[in-house]
Amino acid sequence: MECATSAPAVPAERRTGCHPVLRAEHVLRGQGVDPAQAHPAAVAAAQAVLAEAHALLAPAAVHAILPVEEVAFEGPLIARALAGATQVALAVCTIGPALEERVRALFAAGDPLRAMALDGAGVAALGQVSEAVGERICEEAAAQGLRTGMRVSPGQEGWPLEQQRVLFSLLPAERIGVRLNESCLMIPQKSVSFVVGLGPEMRADAVACDFCSRREHCRWRAR
Repeated sequence: MECATSAPAVPAERRTGCHPVLRAEHVLRGQGVDPAQAHPAAVAAAQAVLAEAHALLAPAAVHAILPVEEVAFEGPLIARALAGATQVALAVCTIGPALEERVRALFAAGDPLRAMALDGAGVAALGQVSEAVGERICEEAAAQGLRTGMRVSPGQEGWPLEQQRVLFSLLPAERIGVRLNESCLMIPQKSVSFVVGLGPEMRADAVACDFCSRREHCRWRAR
């Protein structure tokens, strides 16, 4: 998957250029299923939703790189993530609302197997979009002679979800159709926000999972 380039110091919007490419194993992993141990019915459902999933995706992202003194995040996790940073990359990514609307319709129609497979496709697609944006941030940091630190998101242990409001005050997420509800959850639901510290001495080998109390039992832990 490829993303278009942009200037690093200015908020950059991407409606096109980030194109998830899904296979059945991506769909299964998006459901938290090991493809090697998946039931044949789950594999068949994953294969069956691929075309529909691709048709429903509307991937978009916005990100910016700002001086660290221009952000005012609070929480022990974000403090750890930005320790030593001179700049901060902020990002919001989404695949749009159509896929999750279709998932709700399938559940309502009594087709949970297809609904769960399509939801898994959405999880996988969002992961690919956010990964592509993360890679672009790394490239922009390297162009400035900087290194990237660990990626963290509001709502992870040690960084309150309410900090989404601070992040959204710094990024024009409305340009890609993403907003916060009263509980600080993103709408559409298949959206993700994250922050990465940039600096000459930053380390990317640490991940937020390393500092989570549930790390030994979480199936979604980054490895």
